[in-house]
Amino acid sequence: MQEAIKIPASLRRMVAESAVVVVGRRGCCMSHVAKRLLQGLGANPAVFEVDDKCEDDVLVELRAAELPVVFVGGRWLGGLDRIMASHITGELTPLLKQAGALWL
Repeated sequence: MQEAIKIPASLRRMVAESAVVVVGRRGCCMSHVAKRLLQGLGANPAVFEVDDKCEDDVLVELRAAELPVVFVGGRWLGGLDRIMASHITGELTPLLKQAGALWL
């Protein structure tokens, strides 16, 4: 029987307690872009940095092909491409407001 792959409890807690979470590699430029886009809109995302030894397990558990991955309101929104597309179409700001990440 295979052992279940688990993401760190601290990440689960962060996603449950924070309006916006960016999960990415330490020093990754794409994670930085996702974080700066959200900050530019007025959101203050929590950031969970994945280390090399658990990156593959986190990707499998999150069912993601690559990092960064963004959660809004406790729900998986997607990677940088999804965040950028949502911003361009005007869908991102209402999602952030609904999640309580923006006050205006």
